[in-house]
Amino acid sequence: MIIENVSFPTGQHCETTALGALLRPEGLDLSEPMLFGLGEGLGFVYWDAKSMDFPFLGGRVKPTTITRTVADRLGLTLHVQQTASPRKAWQNVVAALIAGRPVGLQLDSYHLDYFTTKVHFGGHFVAMYGYDDTHAHLIDTAQQGGTVTTTLTSLERARNERGPMTARNLSYTIASPAGQLDLGEAIRTAISNNAHAFLNPPIANLGHRGIGKAARQVVRWLDRSNDPSRDLPLAATLMERGGTGGALFRAMYRDFLAESATIVDDDTLRLGHQLYAEIAPLWTEVSHHITAAGETGDPDHLTRASAILTELADKERHAMQVLTGIRTD
Repeated sequence: MIIENVSFPTGQHCETTALGALLRPEGLDLSEPMLFGLGEGLGFVYWDAKSMDFPFLGGRVKPTTITRTVADRLGLTLHVQQTASPRKAWQNVVAALIAGRPVGLQLDSYHLDYFTTKVHFGGHFVAMYGYDDTHAHLIDTAQQGGTVTTTLTSLERARNERGPMTARNLSYTIASPAGQLDLGEAIRTAISNNAHAFLNPPIANLGHRGIGKAARQVVRWLDRSNDPSRDLPLAATLMERGGTGGALFRAMYRDFLAESATIVDDDTLRLGHQLYAEIAPLWTEVSHHITAAGETGDPDHLTRASAILTELADKERHAMQVLTGIRTD
């Protein structure tokens, strides 16, 4: 059972990659930055707890939020199913595929056969477009191979996992409405909403306040870790290329603003793009210093990372204040 012409090449982030793969058969061929921006995806969280091996830095909103927001912003029909039963979960997927719709899945990437780095992450997303007697056929990010397969047994384990960020056996499909979409209006509303949410976090761990907290805490990371040579480079890799941290999503939001400026004629939007074009490379600098600190044990790298994060907290606050001025009428 295979649905033809399901793809989303060069996807960088798992949720937007899965979303793009689901939308293309519906006739909506939107870029990954556009999906991320329409999903009001830019955020920040610094999270640490005694039960955690190492602090968590997130550069986006919570899992499934981007998908739900894009569906709302574009008037799409999003059908979400979740069950405690692996048998029922499989029936849900098969029914959608038989109906000709690829299926989005949230699961724990630890169990997927094609993942070479075995770390539990329950907020991973794939699009499933078919299966045979032994394997599921999936769309994942380019980093993970793009068009990939995993055994049905491993897929069941990944979907049924419990733990942080998991959503047991969650699946979803998307249908587009008839008629024309007002993409310009959707862009304006998404930018305004994202900016206001970022500037008004409910707790100090989130938004621009969370970046400031990360600046204060990162200088302690060599002492915080039981294995700095492992933990710090891994945290930096996730920031730069993975599904959590700052650099990947700042670059994506920069590109969203650039693309939006070709659709929406607004000087505020163009200024916001210029500001995020300056912001994105600074996150890459932070990740490089964190990696170097883990590899060398030199705390000076964390001091430098802290200084840049302090600067970034101010720069992102200013950029989002600018973007609150975009016209939404």
